[in-house]
Amino acid sequence: MGRYQETVKESTTTNQPCDPFAEYHVRPRFEAEVPYALEDVTRRIREGLNLEDTTIQGKIRKDFVTLQLPPEEQHFWSPQLTLSIEKTENGSLLRGLYGPRPTVWTMFVFFYTAIGFSVLIIAIVGMTNKMFDEPSNILWWIPVLIALFLSLYWVAYQGQKLGHDQMVKLHQFLEDHIGMRCG
Repeated sequence: MGRYQETVKESTTTNQPCDPFAEYHVRPRFEAEVPYALEDVTRRIREGLNLEDTTIQGKIRKDFVTLQLPPEEQHFWSPQLTLSIEKTENGSLLRGLYGPRPTVWTMFVFFYTAIGFSVLIIAIVGMTNKMFDEPSNILWWIPVLIALFLSLYWVAYQGQKLGHDQMVKLHQFLEDHIGMRCG
């Protein structure tokens, strides 16, 4: 899984859009070092969230931030950004993770686990039948379940493409209010 890394030296702002997520990654993540103390980073984010014209909502807890779009702009595939902030010698290290809301992520993990468990059980039963020279037709379900797994992965990929612009919007919010810049 690729990582998007950047180091920030200045806090100047630019109006050029940034798309650090042009390539597909499952739950993209990034790291950025900013020259501000942890308290300054959270203060800047809080100030950005309190602006009248902001289209981003979020929650800030000490060194952890969750950002998302307002409910009226969200759809099933809308991403959210979870951001952890760590103190460093030169300021703060931001670790960001973009992903679906926890309910969507949990649903996919449940389906992947159910498919994996089903493949395991079917393989055990089928191979046991085969060893005892009994019909092992149940093994034909394995390719079907693998196809189902790949279909789910494709659906998740398409969903992430639908939420891509919103992910860039969340990242742009950070760039504008913390001074991060794409490399």
